[in-house]
Amino acid sequence: MTDSGPNPGVKQKPTARYAVFGNPIKHSKSPVIHAQFAEQLGEAVSYRAVAVQETQFEEQVRSFFHNGGSGLNITVPFKERAFSLADSVSEAAQRAEAANCLMPLETGGIYAHNTDGTGMVRDMVANLGWQLHGRRVLIIGAGGAVRGIVHPLLREGLAALTVINRTPERAEAVVAGLGERSVEVRAAGLADVAGQTFDLVINGTSSGLDGEMPTIGAIRLAERCCCYDLFYAAEPTAFMQWAAANAAWAIADGLGMLVEQAAESYYLWRNRRPDTGEVIAGLRGQLLAQG
Repeated sequence: MTDSGPNPGVKQKPTARYAVFGNPIKHSKSPVIHAQFAEQLGEAVSYRAVAVQETQFEEQVRSFFHNGGSGLNITVPFKERAFSLADSVSEAAQRAEAANCLMPLETGGIYAHNTDGTGMVRDMVANLGWQLHGRRVLIIGAGGAVRGIVHPLLREGLAALTVINRTPERAEAVVAGLGERSVEVRAAGLADVAGQTFDLVINGTSSGLDGEMPTIGAIRLAERCCCYDLFYAAEPTAFMQWAAANAAWAIADGLGMLVEQAAESYYLWRNRRPDTGEVIAGLRGQLLAQG
């Protein structure tokens, strides 16, 4: 496996056939998002959601590209396996050890990239207008979703980054994998941050979707503290409710991140960047209607 740049001579195909592989996949919004991107840019592409059995993932990925597929998005639980099967990977995928975007190489191999972190940062900065430079950031969780966002965050010039997890050893593993860095980074248990002050708190655990908020130490939110949940639902997640109860200055969920990471994939595949604002607004309206 080699570490390549963001676009290592991938082959462009006139017939554009794309898909997202995952399990479960029934409620994926990716087909709707990419259909809107294609309509917006006047391009004829197809994009579908495919439920893949865990024993068949690698076989189905190779079959998809062998049969002329132009690009794949990968979601749970296959992001680490997508990284492992690739012949060439981007720096983002290498650092996260996970990939959510695949495409064919001219050589016949598979190229892997991770757009999650870039999508999150773009949502925070471009869509929400949040300032990241010089901020003291707390991330709750240490799973694959967190590994995908830490490096893009660090490139924004944070003042400090703390990763906490129910199992501190997992947080320590995330920090250890960061390598050399100019930003102060530390790992800790959920309760070890009591009394500390943060400017940005990110929830990287899916527990909020089940109505549960990880029990963390009593932290202080800075005057203009922003709280961001990587996940989203029709109703505010448990983490968002916690943020509101603690008087956070701004609160957002991961819907914008979902659209922005999809736009990054679309750009990598087709070298055209769609406008995400109207897509996010449309999906938000649908969620509100469901609520």
